Amino acid sequence: MSIEKTMFTAVRLTNDQILENATGVGAPPLTWPRPELAIDVLHKSIYAFATGAVADVLAARDGAGPGQRHAALRPGRHADVGPLPRAAARRA
Repeated sequence: MSIEKTMFTAVRLTNDQILENATGVGAPPLTWPRPELAIDVLHKSIYAFATGAVADVLAARDGAGPGQRHAALRPGRHADVGPLPRAAARRA
């Protein structure tokens, strides 16, 4: 289980509940029948994990991005490593 996908599931559930309750079309989850709540959480978890998997595939297909290339200059945290030159940052 990916922590990012788990966090996205929590954000997705929270966002959905806030919007439903703010617009008056939903009820607080604590008042829902347990089977209905379980189905809702399951569906949103599947959505979050599928979305995360697609995003991972799309992000990986172009290779390392500017931030990853910058981090590869010297592993670890260093105050004296400046930004990549523009040409290197835009390289595909």
